[in-house]
Amino acid sequence: MFRFQLRHLALAAAGLVLLAMPSFAHHSFAAEFDATKCGDYNGTLTSIEWQNPHGYFHVDVKGANGATESWTFQTVSIITLKRSGTNRKDFEDNIGKPVYVRACLAKNGVKNRAAAETLKLPDGQLRIVGQEVEHGGRQEY
Repeated sequence: MFRFQLRHLALAAAGLVLLAMPSFAHHSFAAEFDATKCGDYNGTLTSIEWQNPHGYFHVDVKGANGATESWTFQTVSIITLKRSGTNRKDFEDNIGKPVYVRACLAKNGVKNRAAAETLKLPDGQLRIVGQEVEHGGRQEY
């Protein structure tokens, strides 16, 4: 009987320790990005990070002062990209080519970081790579 109680006490203690550890939750668009600060970015696609929970792609954008700035754009989840018909190859085949991005800036002040809504490829294809938040919003699909 004592061993049974000790086992339950040990399990309860382990559970409390796990609850006290920090967790890395997935946050909504509104927690990280500002839907009132969206803009258009033209530049050269330089790389892609195809990873969960979000993909990231990088674009060299010419700033107002003429200097090239490297921007990081976050996408919706990889599975959402795939369901909407966008795959890794769409990005890889266009590295080094000009692209157009519609995106909303990060709230935390990180320079040159935004959540992409759309990505227009050099052949004119418009890919939905994020949530539309500016015009009443469209749910991820």
